[in-house]
Amino acid sequence: MSRPEGDIVIGSGPAGYAAARALLDRGRAVTIVDAGGKLEPENDALRRALAATEPQDWPVDVLNDFRARQRAITDSIGRFGSRFALRSRDAVVHPPEPGVVLQSSHALGGLSNVWGSAVLPWSPDDLMEWPVPAAELRPHYRAVAELMPIAGCAASYDDVLDAGDLPFAKPLPTTRQGRRLVERLAAVGRHHGDGEYWAGPARQAVGNECRACGLCLYGCPYGQIFTTRHPVQNLLQAGRIAYEKAEVVSIRETDGGVVLHLADGRPPISGARVFVAAGVLETARLMFESDAESARRGAILKDSRHFFTPFLQRWPAGKTGAGPHHTLALAFVEFRDPSVSPRLVHNQLYGWNDLYQQEMAQKYGHGISALNPIFGAVSQRLIVAQTFLHSDHCARIALRPAPGDVARRLSVEVLPAPGYDRVAGLARKRLMAWLRRAGLYGIGMAGHVGQPGSSFHTGGTFPMARAPGAGETDTLGRPGGAGHIHLVDASVVPTVPASTITFSVMANAHRIASSV
Repeated sequence: MSRPEGDIVIGSGPAGYAAARALLDRGRAVTIVDAGGKLEPENDALRRALAATEPQDWPVDVLNDFRARQRAITDSIGRFGSRFALRSRDAVVHPPEPGVVLQSSHALGGLSNVWGSAVLPWSPDDLMEWPVPAAELRPHYRAVAELMPIAGCAASYDDVLDAGDLPFAKPLPTTRQGRRLVERLAAVGRHHGDGEYWAGPARQAVGNECRACGLCLYGCPYGQIFTTRHPVQNLLQAGRIAYEKAEVVSIRETDGGVVLHLADGRPPISGARVFVAAGVLETARLMFESDAESARRGAILKDSRHFFTPFLQRWPAGKTGAGPHHTLALAFVEFRDPSVSPRLVHNQLYGWNDLYQQEMAQKYGHGISALNPIFGAVSQRLIVAQTFLHSDHCARIALRPAPGDVARRLSVEVLPAPGYDRVAGLARKRLMAWLRRAGLYGIGMAGHVGQPGSSFHTGGTFPMARAPGAGETDTLGRPGGAGHIHLVDASVVPTVPASTITFSVMANAHRIASSV
């Protein structure tokens, strides 16, 4: 066994990185244990070839190859033409369940390799039932904002999210479409019907050197979209952390600390404490393997389910994608309408990208190439809203160890939310009515509802509670009376509010690691 005097963090994704930094700030010795998957050399070579020069000088053949590899990933959940950041679904869930999308990561940096980089805190109103007051998270939001760039500026939604004192990096270069959209949203009154709406420019975890090259959905060649892969590597190179590339299969608590057993049969790793940040699915699997009672009981995964609504802009489009641009979210709209939900509804508005025309041709073109110019013209005016609802309204997913001798996988059962369709339908109607005042016409019949789990905004399998019972954790993420085991990822959130999840999970992980 090694390093009994230090702390161990399982996972190198956002929660793991935030916890590790909090521990380092306290002077603790930290070892990150992580499966450590990386981008394949051939795909990384293409990325490096683009990163070696400026966008205007990119070799056409290299760029075309780069785009083609990403477009071949049919569900678009990948970067750099690869799904290296995601485990195959069969490796996570057994038997397969077609009505749910659940994927985890064994990559260095975890799911931060493929996220959309949207950054907002959760509304204090949506945390009223939590055992941790929103005020306790506030300093940790600020601490996390020092660990990753937040490109943005002040916006009206700061009022309802209590996010007015965050430090901002330089805003992303403004696209022509994005500038007009934000201007029009600002001109719309905050109140509409029974609802109140807060809108403004989107915020993303993107560095100050964004080239506005438009490859955001393919993978940023310059590494400007934040991923914890880079700072974790920097900590390792600087000698500030130790690192073990390994998959942990179980944790055992001892009188003096913890012992981690590894999948490859190497000697166990021991430490004073362990902070589990493997992601909700891998953390559930790990808890099931480590505790027979937890395996018998199973866990309930909460989901902030999302849906999509396309809109056509009324104002002239021109060549929307011409010139420098990015394809991340252009604007956020938060709204609360008591006729829909007492909770906030979160919306991310996305402008033009070069995948829209391809997707329309596949869905509506029926192989008729003469329709491509029409799809191209429509795509120039297309803005797509991605809407998230609070987990109170969404299906839940029961997790258990997979039956039989299937090693380290989960069986799942979707527990439907009878009221979801009604709430989602009302939320879409209210958003369409409000955005119509800004010159956006919603096409509700072309909308799409994501399957449970597909938003990746999931958590709550081992929720924090003031007086934790079976299957719950205390406010320091300790399950079942454990003294040295702390869950710090989204597994411990009592609910999943609709707004972006990563920033809040990082803040809570930083809080726990700072407080132990």
